[in-house]
Amino acid sequence: MQTPQKIAVVGSGLVGTLLAIYLKKQGHTVHVYDRSPDIRTVEFSGRSINLVMSTRGWKAMEDVGLDDEIRKIGIPVDKRAIHLKDGKLNYQYYGKDGEAIFSLSRGVLNRRMIDLAEAEGVEFFFNHKIWDVTLSDATLHIGDSERGEWTELKYDKCFGADGAFSRIRHRMQRQSMFDYSQEFMKMGYKELHIPANVDGTHKIDKNSLHIWPRGNFMLMALPNLDGTFTCTLFMPFEGENSFELLKDEAILVDFFANYFPDTKEVIPDLVEDFFKNPTSYLVMMKCFPWTHTDKVALIGDSAHAIVPFYGHGMNAGFEDITVLSEMISKYGDDWETIFKEYETSRKPNADAIAELSFRNFMEMSSKTADEKFLLQKKIEKWFSDKHPDKWMPLYSRVTFSLQPYSEALAIGDLQNKIMEEVMQLPNIEEKWNSEEVENKIIALLK
Repeated sequence: MQTPQKIAVVGSGLVGTLLAIYLKKQGHTVHVYDRSPDIRTVEFSGRSINLVMSTRGWKAMEDVGLDDEIRKIGIPVDKRAIHLKDGKLNYQYYGKDGEAIFSLSRGVLNRRMIDLAEAEGVEFFFNHKIWDVTLSDATLHIGDSERGEWTELKYDKCFGADGAFSRIRHRMQRQSMFDYSQEFMKMGYKELHIPANVDGTHKIDKNSLHIWPRGNFMLMALPNLDGTFTCTLFMPFEGENSFELLKDEAILVDFFANYFPDTKEVIPDLVEDFFKNPTSYLVMMKCFPWTHTDKVALIGDSAHAIVPFYGHGMNAGFEDITVLSEMISKYGDDWETIFKEYETSRKPNADAIAELSFRNFMEMSSKTADEKFLLQKKIEKWFSDKHPDKWMPLYSRVTFSLQPYSEALAIGDLQNKIMEEVMQLPNIEEKWNSEEVENKIIALLK
């Protein structure tokens, strides 16, 4: 246990709330501030992408004994269901037998996490707008408006868990030697909805991540406990097959009939959802350093916002907490060393998962519809099952292991070069699981 301190966490999202639980268990007084209302009192829909919990996220949950509680509100997803335009449905299994990611509704999970944090003794202050922080002494500045009168709130430590547009980071950006970059993708997303059957069951396979890959755009769907699916349409803002062209009901209905014909029966409220829900943006943000002396630290999206195509925004944020907790165990009350070790350990891995997430859009939107790509993945799984000591597919490294993201990225790049050579072998379609292919991969690994 550390010497008790008074700590503020700005942001009551998933990472901020889990961090608060960790800090409270260390014996600290923990106050969580959020400018929004209590999510437990408001309707949460219209601009969400369902979350998937994988090994890194579960590790953070297990370390504070919350994993069993959270499993109750998730659905195991063990494969991709790839819906091709011609009506064909392909399944691509994740990992080995029994390995699955868990689909979680962001709203349901966030509400449960706040309940669990309050049960630990964490105090939450909703509708409290933090506009600035004095970095030298972790004093927060709170007020009704940015240009109005502010009140000072003094703390021993402050964590910025307030997302990609963090106010805490905004203050840090005005320091010398602070690197910062922000990039918006030229595409956005819109939430759609597949309702449950009358008896509460799911209309399509509930243990799959459903993908409708169409090149530079795609539709995906993840299951919820109540029998519904949260769907997300990813598209460019402008140009061919873009949001700007889907301006009226007739065009929208024709577009879906052409590109997603098998959704007609399962998305009955397409028109209403499409024109009611906002078109949201996708942003990538990198910065460094993440800490200021022993007083202020960034965590989660406020330090490294990534795009959602690997399903690792939450998992990466939770792994930040795991690493921070390891440093606390190692260095006790030496917060300056804790912060330095935390940021230098996490920065390369945050950059790596950002790169992996960006790349994975191409895999999901285009390559999953490519027979050659699917064959490559089949060969990798076959070889990995025969030689688990020699080969773990990249997806498994990222999703079902705790290997640092940066190592997974480097090994994945090497494996991809090997597979490029293997896929060039004559008649690879016929002899994909032959001794010749097996020996070729073993030789290339050397």
